[in-house]
Parts: sequence; C-alpha cells; structure tokens
Amino acid sequence: MLTDEYSSYSRNRKVAATFKEAQLIEKYGSGIRRIREAFEQYGLKAPKFENFQHGFRVIVYAERLADAGKTSGKTSGKIIAYIHDNPDITIPELARLLGITERSVERNISQLQKHKKLRRIGPANGGHWEVIGN
Repeated sequence: MLTDEYSSYSRNRKVAATFKEAQLIEKYGSGIRRIREAFEQYGLKAPKFENFQHGFRVIVYAERLADAGKTSGKTSGKIIAYIHDNPDITIPELARLLGITERSVERNISQLQKHKKLRRIGPANGGHWEVIGN
C-alpha cells in the first residue's frame, strides 16, 4: 500500500456510501494516498497498513522524523518550479498538476512562506506568487 500498488475497494459499502453522501470523503480509493501525504507533510513516520483475516489495520507511530516541520522536498520543489513558470497559478491548478489535494498544496505553500522561499503579492484573487531567492 505504501507504493500505490494495490486495488482499492470498500470494506463496508454502506458506510462508504453514507460518508460519500455526507461529503465526508472526496472520492473512493484516495484515502491511503492522502493519509500517507498528510503524515509526510507533518514529518511523521509513515503508518503501517495491514490486511488481516477479515479486517484492516493501520499502525500509527508517535515519533516524528528528523526533518519534522519541513515540506516534502519533492512536492515543495515542484510547487516552486510551477510558480516560477507561472506566478499567476492557482492552488486548484497546483493540486491538479501535482495530483494532491488543495489542502496539501496550502500546507506546502504555508511552509514555503514560513521558510521565506515564497510570498504572495496582492490579494488572493488577482494577486500572484513570487519565488524568493533562487
């Protein structure tokens, strides 16, 4: 599951349908990837996913990785590159290009701003991004 080489299916179709109808899930089959991204974003050790007997288990570790608080180098680098090429790019466009959620893009951008690598010039609508430094 950590390499995205698994087939996704609902373990409980009624619960999944209820969550989907209540808009508590975006789409079927994206949860494992989103969980992994969130753990990476927050500098946490990757969770362990296990299928066993007729169930499913997730083991979550309390320890943080050494580089906690930093954005994923791969994702933040891609965000910087996209913004460098198109300062007017939107968060939804970045999310689509990167294949991650808008919330993940927002968290990465927040960290980039915190580390003074990126700044927003002007308002949310009509403004643009500026890469600081390189």
